[in-house]
Amino acid sequence: MRVDQPVAIQLADYTAPAFSVSRVELEFDLEPEFTLVTATQYLKRCDGGNDDLVLHGEELGLNSIRVNGRELREDQFTLTDELLTLSDLPDEFTLTIQNTINPAANTRLEGLYRSSTMYCTQCEAEGFRRITYFMDRPDVMTTYKVTIRADKETNPVLLSNGNNIENGELEGGRHYAVWEDPHAKPSYLFALVAGDLAKVEDTFTTKSGQDVTLRIFVEHGNETRCDYAMDSLKRSMRWDETRFDLEYDLNIFNIVAVSDFNMGAMENKSLNIFNDKYILADEKTGTDTDFDLIEGIVAHEYFHNWTGNRVTCRDWFQLSLKEGLTVFRDQEFSGDQRSHAVKRIEDVRMLRARQFPEDAGPLSHPVRPESYIEINNFYTATVYEKGAEVIRMMHTLLGEENFQKGMKLYFERHDGQAVTCDDFVAAMQDASGFDLTHFKLWYSQSGTPNVDVKSADYDQETQRYSLTLRQETKPTAGQASKQSLHIPLRVGLLGEAGEDQKCYLDGVEASEHLLHLKEEEQTFVFGNVVTKPVLSLNRGFTAPIHLKTGQSQAEMAFLMGNDHDSFNRWEAGQQYAAELLTKMVAEYQTGKDFSIDNDFVAAMGHIARNEDLEPAFKACALKLPSEEFVSEQMDLIDVDAIHAAREALRVAVATAHRAVFEEIYDHSTVHGVFEPTAEQAGLRDLRNTALAYMAAADANEAPALLKAHYEAADNMTDAVAGMRLITDYPGEMKKAVFDHFHDIWKDNAIVMDKWLGAQAISSHPDVLSDVKTLMDHPVFNFNNPNRLRALVGSFCIGNMVRFHAADGSGYNFLADIIIRLDKMNPQVSARLAGPLGQWKRFDEGRQIKMKSALQRVADVDGLSRDVFEVVSKSLV
Repeated sequence: MRVDQPVAIQLADYTAPAFSVSRVELEFDLEPEFTLVTATQYLKRCDGGNDDLVLHGEELGLNSIRVNGRELREDQFTLTDELLTLSDLPDEFTLTIQNTINPAANTRLEGLYRSSTMYCTQCEAEGFRRITYFMDRPDVMTTYKVTIRADKETNPVLLSNGNNIENGELEGGRHYAVWEDPHAKPSYLFALVAGDLAKVEDTFTTKSGQDVTLRIFVEHGNETRCDYAMDSLKRSMRWDETRFDLEYDLNIFNIVAVSDFNMGAMENKSLNIFNDKYILADEKTGTDTDFDLIEGIVAHEYFHNWTGNRVTCRDWFQLSLKEGLTVFRDQEFSGDQRSHAVKRIEDVRMLRARQFPEDAGPLSHPVRPESYIEINNFYTATVYEKGAEVIRMMHTLLGEENFQKGMKLYFERHDGQAVTCDDFVAAMQDASGFDLTHFKLWYSQSGTPNVDVKSADYDQETQRYSLTLRQETKPTAGQASKQSLHIPLRVGLLGEAGEDQKCYLDGVEASEHLLHLKEEEQTFVFGNVVTKPVLSLNRGFTAPIHLKTGQSQAEMAFLMGNDHDSFNRWEAGQQYAAELLTKMVAEYQTGKDFSIDNDFVAAMGHIARNEDLEPAFKACALKLPSEEFVSEQMDLIDVDAIHAAREALRVAVATAHRAVFEEIYDHSTVHGVFEPTAEQAGLRDLRNTALAYMAAADANEAPALLKAHYEAADNMTDAVAGMRLITDYPGEMKKAVFDHFHDIWKDNAIVMDKWLGAQAISSHPDVLSDVKTLMDHPVFNFNNPNRLRALVGSFCIGNMVRFHAADGSGYNFLADIIIRLDKMNPQVSARLAGPLGQWKRFDEGRQIKMKSALQRVADVDGLSRDVFEVVSKSLV
């Protein structure tokens, strides 16, 4: 077991840096195993005191240190594995440090490393300290001038942040490039790329008339797969000008796609570095989901130019300042580009699948955490997705006009600064005049609030409707005591014909109202309610809560067919199904046969036959809640019962409406050339949803049906749909499909991730054996995060029933992976460890096995901070 337990960093201990850095000049002499880095920093003492200068540095070979040109002796500084400390310094001085690094050996993929044959960097959160010694913290902002020298034949492309101001030839077949970024930035936004790369180029003219050169750099042969990413970038730039009045601020914007990357992408100023799966796609290799993700992630990283780069976070506790806000912005962009209703459903699905369990588990933390051991562990759904929900609630409370006033004031006050979440809220409050003091608890209080309809009474005589709501947030890790939050809730009251009744609340007449739930229990009285209403609460998922309305199945069915709010129409079906599945789980546990609710089955048929519904929304409405969502409704998770109940309900719907699904399948075919448009994507999703029900209706006919669908597919979306569905039907037809897909795409790693993932999610009992076998397959690479996520992640996170096998084999498999991977890439290893932390939610037998697997990881000598933090918290 690790003896030197790492110390947690506390938000309360924040102190401003003792020194400022006016500029940095970096020189890189690139060699795969021996890169020489010379860093010259121009420093000034901030407070007039006599503090030591403490610089961060990890796995660096220190050559020399010079202060104002004078080289220091070894007894004039203190060097440890992670810190370089200099004492007795003047108030203003120049510091030059020369060190070496080994990019080829950097399997952590943090700092400067090799991906295939190229050099690239990842410095967020604390990767810059693996390049040179520096005050590697986000509140140290400075300008950078970067000189890169490398072999010209193998590295003809040399890139860094800002503008390329000089290029030249050197002896020995080498060359150089000089880049200068005029905008002060923290070290986490530094970037460097060098290699033999192809370039795709376009231009964009800002609304003020500035011409911007846009370039995407990729490995040779991938140029034709960049068109959609480039188009997404241009649309993002125009949208940010139109919606937020924000223009790009340099004359060049570069993107580089790399195949080895821990994250999705990185917003380095003017030089975004992307995981190649979020750049490369065309009509042959990309699914609709791929195009959707490319669009959203390209937008997200571009939007960071202002919300993250021009204004950044003071410390890492404020991470949601940039990430939550930018996720909100990319969600709004995608909604404008496609369908706001469908986008909202997708975002809430993700929130419930990833963030709600996090909020309820041992790794629960507020949007603005109070402490951390390893900051990489706080790139979480809470910081990102729940952080975006907090911004969305502010937008709901203030309205679009006041929200935009707040954004404008935020940039006027803080452009070029490193600030806090409090600074952002203050700008919103001051610009709008809306008191957000109570609302700010959302930043500091963890946990998902429970809101219950305690009573809903209608008085026909007075035409009044009284709604009493009660809120509670249960204790979470590190926070036993909770306060009542300010929860905004959009509400409509539906009449007998499904219309929104115009009614009064607090003297205001409207067909929809915004409730401000601030107290533990609160009553709202609506006037002039002509008929007894059906309540439609938390429309558009105004607040990220668990909501219990106590509505009858008849009321939920009514909302499924009539609610004018598309999200709540979908939500009614999800809640209705979840309630049924919960009852069916109880039947399974007592040995009873499943009782199928015919009213629900009929309601699903009405949706299937409704030709007025948008295809993309209809596809969402026809899908049953996931097993993970159903599990969140239960105190103790029974994976076998949930899986069996969901399958039984799916078969019942499929059998009852087989003819309707066949009709949908036949009439939803997209004719003509494939295009990644919202309209075509919606039709394909609807058709493949119908296909899934057709397969469920007859297990004997399913393999032939799915194989035929796969063979007829003229696009990757349909081909992958057939492949993922047939994975549950072992036999010759399944083998033929997977063999065919492999033979066509075996040389395309991104596409083969779909092949790996489809096999890992099979519900077949022997799937773990298949996963282990695939780890020896030539297409799998243990060192590549994408391959790990595709195979291991899909099994451990996306295959609930088989990962949680009662014999504990899934837990032991994951523990083995975590231990092995931690020595190479602690960041990815820690992220894979999450599922084991939910052990308290399962039966006693699984609890024992999950905890044993966690303890086995904890007992490993030399465990990284990343994994230690996750495992130690999970064991409590």
